[in-house]
Amino acid sequence: MEKIILLHTNDLHSHLENWPKIRRFLHERRAEKQAQNNFVITVDLGDFVDRSHPLTEATNGQANVTLMNQIGYDAVTIGNNEGVGNSKFDLNHLYDEANFDVILDNLYDKQTLQVPDWAQQYKIMESAAGTKIGLIGFTAPFPLTYHPNGWDIRQVFDILPDLVASLRPKVDVLILLSHLGVGADRKIAKELPAIDVILGSHTHHLFEHGEQDGRVQLAAAGKYGRYVGEVQVELDDAHQIVHTQAETFATEKMLELPEDQAEITGYLKKGHHLLAEAKVADVPFKLTTALDSEHPLIEIALKAVKERAKTEAAILNSGLFLKDIPAGLVDQDQLHTALPHPMHLIKVTLSGSDLIRLILEMEKNRHFLLHFPVLGMGFRGKVFGQLVYDGISYDAVNHIVRFLGEPVDPDGTYTLATVDHYMFVPFFPTIEIAGQTEFLFPEFIRSVVADYLNAHYPIK
Repeated sequence: MEKIILLHTNDLHSHLENWPKIRRFLHERRAEKQAQNNFVITVDLGDFVDRSHPLTEATNGQANVTLMNQIGYDAVTIGNNEGVGNSKFDLNHLYDEANFDVILDNLYDKQTLQVPDWAQQYKIMESAAGTKIGLIGFTAPFPLTYHPNGWDIRQVFDILPDLVASLRPKVDVLILLSHLGVGADRKIAKELPAIDVILGSHTHHLFEHGEQDGRVQLAAAGKYGRYVGEVQVELDDAHQIVHTQAETFATEKMLELPEDQAEITGYLKKGHHLLAEAKVADVPFKLTTALDSEHPLIEIALKAVKERAKTEAAILNSGLFLKDIPAGLVDQDQLHTALPHPMHLIKVTLSGSDLIRLILEMEKNRHFLLHFPVLGMGFRGKVFGQLVYDGISYDAVNHIVRFLGEPVDPDGTYTLATVDHYMFVPFFPTIEIAGQTEFLFPEFIRSVVADYLNAHYPIK
């Protein structure tokens, strides 16, 4: 029997506190399995990069790739944090120094309609026994955010069946690196059983001992580097698969050394230092998270959003703002700490009647959202918090929505700006259902605030 070992990581999201243990485990596990004459392949399934970590932010993800280079990955694919959490320029240069191959089949340059230079559509590896292993990779297709950023993202089943049909005759084992989510993985397993192994991610699901659908082996290792996955593929002398099994290893149970904490702390210190060196503005007053203060940070942010989007109204929620910014010189580290979210702005144009309905949705949910914990979808805070309007007001006694002080005309047309997060949470469906929405790239909300402060409170 020949045995192929697949070691897989996914959705680290820059949780570098787990990295020393993961790196040590991967090195030792690979050496152990190779010593037993197994063929070992090591892959990552995307969202390794998350700009909520200061070192990732300060280096545009380059520091993460440097860490990945320590492993000797055979192949990786990208997640949405790499794909839309970076500008097109940053993504095009993210892997300049990578010592591994990026496999990606459903992302194309919108201008050239070609696969980007830093990616390839498949990789075929050959074991010492002559078994050919094919690797393909797909990332979650989000047209709303990829297209305005200069990418043509394509749906999985527009590409995958033909790709499998063309590649399957060339390989003995076919492996999908999937940043598509558990639902898509299960659908693929049912409809394309010619794929032997699906290594899954994106929805942060954990299959501690894998999942089997017919002859297709599914595997998934959770999120944040809390687990590392392993799949064993056993083959006979004719290179035919006779058995597969999957398991995961909890990072908390892995070997920890005294120097690990210093390394982890060092990543944070370096990131904070690099960001703090980038001065943005000289603000003569303290910007606070408290809404009843003299200078709430959210009020500055609302003005910044309106200015960037060229609108007369904006809406934000107080839970976005995590820390006060003291008076004086403001730097990128302070802004990143206060606004760590990888959120872009959107402009939403609505009829007057739909704007009224949107504000009524917001007022209906206002008290519920005040202390509501939000997870994911770009949100890096704790609770949603208070909704705050600029240019819009609501008269709760008479149930009247006003725009720039005037009652909204149901037959009129109105445009407001907010963060793209509001498209993805389920509380304000009018935005998606009735709004004409434009995504503004490449800035995050913190860089929009930075530009506003720089323009209105320049360093002298």
